[in-house]
Parts: sequence; structure tokens; C-alpha cells
Amino acid sequence: QVQLVESGGGLVQAGGSLRLSCAASGRISSIYAMQWYRQAPGKQRELVASITSAVYTNYADSVKGRFTISRDSAKNTMSLQMNALKPEDTATYYCNFVTYSADEYWGQGTQVTVSS
Repeated sequence: QVQLVESGGGLVQAGGSLRLSCAASGRISSIYAMQWYRQAPGKQRELVASITSAVYTNYADSVKGRFTISRDSAKNTMSLQMNALKPEDTATYYCNFVTYSADEYWGQGTQVTVSS
């Protein structure tokens, strides 16, 4: 069973930066979209950013201009560069891959904590 593994979370002060990475433990064919979600305590999981195989990107309004998503399709990896972090960005961040056949893969999550 192929799994996704996130890394790069941690504790940072407001205004700081973090870079999250996501890698698949094995080969996943025909990935359509790679996405980052986050979930804060007591809140629903929300889509933060996505990038398609055609390299179209989409961002939640709350992170536009601060976060940048990128992917390396050959390596099945994805990153999320997060700048100008705010306390409200505190959450567990999950990576998600969706294939053209609608199969989905999820990571176990990585914690991002932004102190004020």
C-alpha cells in the first residue's frame, strides 16, 4: 500500500516561513492533482492549495500571495512554501494525491504551529 509522507512542519513565530514536503512511498501512476489540506482544532478540513498535472494552481483566499505550491511529477513529490505565517495558519497539514481514476492517497499529517 503506497503511502504519502509529509515533512517540514514545526513551530515558527508569526511572520516566519516553513516549507512542507510530501513524498509517496512508492510509485503512483497518473496523478491528476496534488493538494494540501489543513485542519485546525474544532474546524473542518479545508483545501489550502492544489496543483494539477498541467501545473494549474489554486489557493484558498486566506493564503494567496503567501503560500506557493509546487510539484515534481517525475519524483511524485510536492512542496508547499509558506511565508508570512500567521497564528491562524496553525493546523495539521495533510497532503493528498488524486489520480485520473479518482483514487486518493493521504498523508498522516504534519503539525504547523505559528506563535504570535
